[in-house]
Amino acid sequence: MKVAVIGGTGLIGSRVVNVLNASGHEAVSHSRSTGLDLLSGKGLSEALPGADVVANLTDSPTSDEAALAFFRTTTENLLRAAESADLGHVVVLSIVGVDLVPDLPYYRAKVLQEDILKTGSVPYSIVRATQFFEFMDTVMSWTSDGTTVRLPATRIQPIAAADVAQAVAAVCVGAPLRGIRNVAGPEVLTLDELGRITLAARGDRRSVVTDSKAGTYAAASGDALIAKGDAVVSGTTYRDWLTS
Repeated sequence: MKVAVIGGTGLIGSRVVNVLNASGHEAVSHSRSTGLDLLSGKGLSEALPGADVVANLTDSPTSDEAALAFFRTTTENLLRAAESADLGHVVVLSIVGVDLVPDLPYYRAKVLQEDILKTGSVPYSIVRATQFFEFMDTVMSWTSDGTTVRLPATRIQPIAAADVAQAVAAVCVGAPLRGIRNVAGPEVLTLDELGRITLAARGDRRSVVTDSKAGTYAAASGDALIAKGDAVVSGTTYRDWLTS
C-alpha cells in the first residue's frame, strides 16, 4: 500500500514513515522541505496521485485563534486534492478529549478540522492521541521561573510518540474507520505529579508547585483528557521512556 504522509518529517510523521516502510508498505514523506505546502495547496496535485491513503500529520504554527484558519484551510485543500486524486482514505491525527476543552482555541481548531473531515466525501479515519511524553519539557517551560515549575493537577494519560506512530500506521493500512480511534498510554497521572517524576529522573533541583491556574492544561477539568471506552492502550510507561 502506498501512503502519502504529509508532515512526514515531524515528530510523529517521521516515525509513521519508518513504521510503514519497515512493514513492507511504501510511505512517501511530504513537507514544505519537499515542496508541499498544505496551507497554499502547492505540491498537493503532484503528491497524491498514485497513493492509496494520505495521512495529514501537519500542525498549526500557533495555538491561538489563528489555528482555526490554519486547520480550516489546510483540511479543505487536502480534501479537494484527495477527491481529485480519487483517494480512498484520509487519516488525521487529533487529540483525546479535544471536544471537551472549548476554552482552548487550539482544541476548538482541531474540532473544526475533524468536523470538516466528517462532512467531506472522502472516507476518513481520525486518530485521537493523549499528550505525548516528548512534550513534557515544553509544558514545564511555560510556567517555570528557574527555581519552581507551576503545574495544575490535571489528570492526563500520556503516551510515547513512537506508540502514537504505531497506532497511526495501523489505521493507515486498514479500512477507513469513518470515525475515531482513541490511543493512550498505560497510566493516568496528574500533570504536577508527572512534573515531579521528570525533574527527579533528571536530577533537576527545581520544585513543582501545584497551581490550578497554571499553563494551558489548567483549562481541562475532570477526566476530559483521559481515554474512554475502547481506546487502544500502549505499553510504554513514562518512567520506562525516561530511562530508555
